[in-house]
Amino acid sequence: MLWAVRARAEGDRRVFPMLLGTLILLAWLALWLWGESPYGRYLSHHTLGEVRGGGLLMLVFIAGWTLMTVAMMLPTSLPLIVLFRALVQRRRDRQQLVALLLTGYLLIWTLFGALVYAGDAVLHALAEPGGWLQANAWLLGAGTLVLAGLYQFTPLKYHCLDKCRSPLGFITEHWRGRDEHRQALRLGLYHGLFCMGCCWSLMLLMFAVGVGNLGWMLMLGAIMAVEKNMPWGRRLSAPLGVALLGWGLALIVAGGLAS
Repeated sequence: MLWAVRARAEGDRRVFPMLLGTLILLAWLALWLWGESPYGRYLSHHTLGEVRGGGLLMLVFIAGWTLMTVAMMLPTSLPLIVLFRALVQRRRDRQQLVALLLTGYLLIWTLFGALVYAGDAVLHALAEPGGWLQANAWLLGAGTLVLAGLYQFTPLKYHCLDKCRSPLGFITEHWRGRDEHRQALRLGLYHGLFCMGCCWSLMLLMFAVGVGNLGWMLMLGAIMAVEKNMPWGRRLSAPLGVALLGWGLALIVAGGLAS
């Protein structure tokens, strides 16, 4: 009997990462299908001004942004999610606790996507009447690269990165085992905030190049996963910052010469 219980628990521990992996692959597949469809322009920053309208279109964009978050950011947080699942393994409500953790995490990134969308709308409203934005669209991409590069050297970036790189310490800091459902949601919210603090500038690059751009998604997702989870990942931040700064400044110089 004891052997059967242990075997079932071991099988459950193996199934959970597989389910998460399936969810992530489905998100990638959904984004690819969406990008190949006539509705792919709803995810592209370059055509967002043409399709921007009421609240429904904003919800469509945020749905795409959330899919991108599942595809790109959820893999970077797998160590914390799997560890939390192991800690609550013996509880009957473990599925609800993990679901609340994921809900809190994705909620933070969804709100960030809504803020980016709203900020972009304000920028277009201010710049488009004079035609400046259309004539200098290259400057937005270059400025986003410079901003992302500079952020790689800030203390806030490294503080949030260190939190993300210590999943066990993060869980023990925010999980007390009392009022479990609320704490699981709060743990997800806190983890989402620190993850956003670590990676928001790189995700902003995704908004600039288009939410459905799978090549950029794969590259930036891999970079963020290495930064957060590999033993040497912290050492990647500064070279990445230099590369982004150099790229952004090169675009600014090229654009200035061409204008």
